[in-house]
Amino acid sequence: MFKDEHRRNVWNQIRQHGLRAFDNLLTGQILREAATRCNLPLGNGPLGVLNLTWLAIASALQVGWNFAEVLAVTLKMLQDADSWSRNPLSHACKPPGGTPRTKGKSRAKGKKRTKGKKRTKGKKPRSKHDPRPEDPAHLSEEAFCQARKKMPASYWIALILLLGEKFRAQHQSLLSWRGYRLLAMDGTRINLCNWKPLREHFGVASNGKNSRTTQARMLMLTFPLARIPWKYELCPLRRSEKTSAAALLNGLCPQDLILMDKGFWSYGLFWQIADQQAFFAVRLFKSAKLKTVRRWAKNDSLARYAPSDRKWKNYPASMQLRVIRYQVRGFRATALVTNLLSRQISRQDWVGLATADQAGRTLDNGLYHRRWEIETTFSEIKVHQQMEGRLRGRTPQAIEYEVAGHVLLYLLVRWLIVEAAAKAGVDPLRLSHLAAMHELEQMTPAFLTATSRRASCVLALRLLERIASHEVPLRPGRHYPRPNDTKVRNKGRGHYRKPSKLRMAKA
Repeated sequence: MFKDEHRRNVWNQIRQHGLRAFDNLLTGQILREAATRCNLPLGNGPLGVLNLTWLAIASALQVGWNFAEVLAVTLKMLQDADSWSRNPLSHACKPPGGTPRTKGKSRAKGKKRTKGKKRTKGKKPRSKHDPRPEDPAHLSEEAFCQARKKMPASYWIALILLLGEKFRAQHQSLLSWRGYRLLAMDGTRINLCNWKPLREHFGVASNGKNSRTTQARMLMLTFPLARIPWKYELCPLRRSEKTSAAALLNGLCPQDLILMDKGFWSYGLFWQIADQQAFFAVRLFKSAKLKTVRRWAKNDSLARYAPSDRKWKNYPASMQLRVIRYQVRGFRATALVTNLLSRQISRQDWVGLATADQAGRTLDNGLYHRRWEIETTFSEIKVHQQMEGRLRGRTPQAIEYEVAGHVLLYLLVRWLIVEAAAKAGVDPLRLSHLAAMHELEQMTPAFLTATSRRASCVLALRLLERIASHEVPLRPGRHYPRPNDTKVRNKGRGHYRKPSKLRMAKA
């Protein structure tokens, strides 16, 4: 197989310029270790694993561009800079081996090649059979699409796990709550373009308007106290959330505490978590039959769950659970169920809501309501990063590649937010993700054209300061009622119902 060392060196240098904003987080050593864990060769060409990882992040940053533009944007920004002539990359981009061969032009008529004359070294014209392109910095979109097919999902999982280990070593306090490593799990759906390969692989779902939409199912495990992704899975709609959750829940650590919605109510999942010496908290499923064993206090009791379904015959016959019943004003009464039976965690610790004391200080909400942070994570990935409706791929492999780029970009941006919050002494959840994306986008040209020392010592610190300046206030108790009775809601229906006094008072 033909190998072009010169083109590979050129694109390695371009990649190093393109990743300067995340240079301290996403190092070449981590990328190589992730490839080693899944037995993925790094590749000897310009589209090796390292460069394809960078291009996945670039594709997530530039969602409005096609892949050909993503391949060329970094080099164009470098060429437009005043310092391009002094950049070593400018000399590396020149075709090696002398003057490039021009198609359609032959030797001038009447001029013959002199026999016996020694040619000057490096001036030999390139043969028409030379497989190398004229421009070493050129990559075709077709070559890129072919290369990304070789990037398995196991590589992205290994890479995100490695970054999670590195984050845990640096920010352990943001992952733990009273000695438990806190995790949140939930799923969402991603709307895709209506291409035949996508329909056949991921499936379609009705949107309630007599039409069907191609969608993919995505599940994720995150650290909710910092909104850092830990694991994720992209799968077809025909695969249930509980089946995908069982794959994500493998590899838990003792003392892990997983916050789940009632859609994951499953006796099998409960025992899968318990067998790993971990814990869970989930809302009570309406039809689940729990037998009260002991009442500890009002709305706080110990119960036994023994489902009669024969599909759970391989598991123990019953499980003891703590049941905490509560009701939020304006909502139906519900209950929280957990296998963490320690009464050192009070009922208020589990289900209390965020409030403000008389001094104006904000008091944290209950533990279970931290699960909502993963909903915010999905919103930031799908809306702020514009993943929803902006994926370009027409094949399942292309969609998996782009989604991996978005998850990786989100993790890196969230990591920057954590570091900015640590320097400013604020809660990382109080810094705006959208503003961080805007600051990163605005500083990208400066990172590309700066020297390595200036990028790491000046621009990186300046970026963290700017991110920390966009603080989102925490305002507990605020709510935004749905416009059930407004003209906006009933526009086009031919009628308008005047809001009642009670509804106006609540609003």
